[in-house]
Amino acid sequence: MRTRLTLAAAAAAVLLLAQPATAGTAPYGSAGVGDPYYPDYGNGGYDVSHYDLRLTYQPATDQLSGTATILATTTEALARFNLDFALAVQEVQVNGRQAKFAATGDHELEITPAAPLAKGRKVTVVVRYDDVPSSRKVYGWTGWQRTPDGGVAANEPEGSWWWYPSNDHPTDKATFDVSVAVPDGTQAISNGALVGQSSKLGWTRYSWRQTKPQATYLATLAVGRFDLDTTTTTTAAGVPVITAYSRDLGEYEGAARASLERTGEITDWLATQFGPYPFATVGGYVPNVPTRYALETQGQVFYSPKVFAAGSNTSVVAHELAHQWYGDSVSLERWSDIWLNEGFARYAQWLWSEHEGEGTAQELADWTYASRPADDPWWQVLPGDPGADNQFHSAVYDRGALAVQALRNAVGEQAFFAILRGWPTEHRLGNASLADFRSYAERISGKPLSALLDSWLLTPGKPAPGTATTPAAPSAPQGLAKAAAPQEPRSWKQIKATDSLHAGH
Repeated sequence: MRTRLTLAAAAAAVLLLAQPATAGTAPYGSAGVGDPYYPDYGNGGYDVSHYDLRLTYQPATDQLSGTATILATTTEALARFNLDFALAVQEVQVNGRQAKFAATGDHELEITPAAPLAKGRKVTVVVRYDDVPSSRKVYGWTGWQRTPDGGVAANEPEGSWWWYPSNDHPTDKATFDVSVAVPDGTQAISNGALVGQSSKLGWTRYSWRQTKPQATYLATLAVGRFDLDTTTTTTAAGVPVITAYSRDLGEYEGAARASLERTGEITDWLATQFGPYPFATVGGYVPNVPTRYALETQGQVFYSPKVFAAGSNTSVVAHELAHQWYGDSVSLERWSDIWLNEGFARYAQWLWSEHEGEGTAQELADWTYASRPADDPWWQVLPGDPGADNQFHSAVYDRGALAVQALRNAVGEQAFFAILRGWPTEHRLGNASLADFRSYAERISGKPLSALLDSWLLTPGKPAPGTATTPAAPSAPQGLAKAAAPQEPRSWKQIKATDSLHAGH
C-alpha cells in the first residue's frame, strides 16, 4: 500500500525536520534523502551496514517489543540524526552512551548523541521499543497486517516503520539478523536462512539471517501458525527453497501450494534468462491475510492467499522471483526508476508464458499494444517517471514490458539476452537508475537507444506503429508484424491478475 502524502507536504516536513545546527556544532543529518517521490523517506549523514533485531511478539495482543542494534558509519559530522520509525521507543544508546530522542514529524525518530559524531566514524545505535504495531497509523494507515494468529510486515515503498527503526530508502542496503520469540506452536518467518531455533518456558525463538545487502522495504516479518519447510528442497543449482503456508488458508491452500512448490523450478529457469541467482536462499510464504497482493520480499516472497483465488498461478511466482534480480539485487536509485523493477518483472511473465507454451513474448506485446486505443488515458502514464500516485499503475507494468520488447527487436536476440543477463551482474547487490540502464544497453548493443526508450518510457501518448514492438520484415525491424488483429494469448488472464495484486503495495 502506498502512502498518499503529497510531495509538497513531504518537502515541508523535510524542511522542518532538517533545520540548520547551531553555530559551532556539527550539522544535523537530514530527515530524508530527498527522493523526488518521497522526500522524507530515508535519512542523511550515515550509512547502515547491518541491522540486528531481537524481538518478542505476542499474537494474542499484537504486542511487539525488542531491541534493534544498528551498525553504521557516519558520512558527515553529526550532532543529531534520524531514523524512520513509528513505534513507541523506551531507550536509545549511541556507542554505549544514553542518547536523547524524540518522535518528530510523521515517522521520524530524532536522536541526539551524548557527544557529536565525527565524519567517517563507526557507530552503534541501540533502540529499545515496545508497542502495538496495528495501532500505529502514519498518513492514516498502518503497514502492519493483523491476522487471526499473528501479524505480517510486507509493504512497498515503506514497510519497516511498524516493526524496526531504519534508514528507509533503497539506496542504503544492509545485512540483517532477525531473531523473534513467539509462543510455542507459532512460527516466525523473515528473510534469508533459518540459523537458529530454540524453545524455553513456552516460547520459541526463530533466528533468521540475510547475508546479502537488502533494502529496508524488502525485509519482512510474519508471525502465525505456519507449515514451515526449510530443509527438504533445493534448486538444481543447490539453493535451499524455503516455503511456509498458513494452516488456515482454507480454499486457497491447494492453489497456493501448486504455485509455490514450483519456486525452485522457476528460479532455475529464470537463471537461464538473468544469470545466476543472487541470494543464498529462495522461497515464499502465504499468511492468513485478507489483502490481495504479492511482494518481492528478498529471498522470501510474500503472497496473499487471494493471489490464488482463481487457481494456481505460476505467472505471479515468476514475476516476484524475477524481482530477485530486477529490484532486489539491483535496486532502484530513486523511486521514479520503478520501471527497472516492474517492467522487467512483467516481461519475465511474458518469457515464462513463452516457456510454458501459452503465448510468446511477441504475441503478448502485440496483444497489449492493440488492446488500448490511442486516446486511452492509460497511454499518458510514463513508466520511466510515472509520479508517486501512479508508481504501481498497470502502465508501468504493461507499457514497461512493451519497452523491453521494443528494445529486444531493436538490438536483436544476441545483444538483448546479453543485456538481460549482464545488467544484474554489472550492478549486482547495488543500485542503479534508468539512465544507467540506457547507457549499459547502448554499450552492449552498440546502438543509440535514447529515442526508442524515451518513446516508450518518457513520452505521453501511444507510440506510433513505427516504434511498436513487432518486426514486420527484415527491412522494417520495428514495424508492425501483420494487419490482422492479434489473438488473446492463453496466459493473458493469469498475467493480468498481477495488476490487482500490485495495486495494494
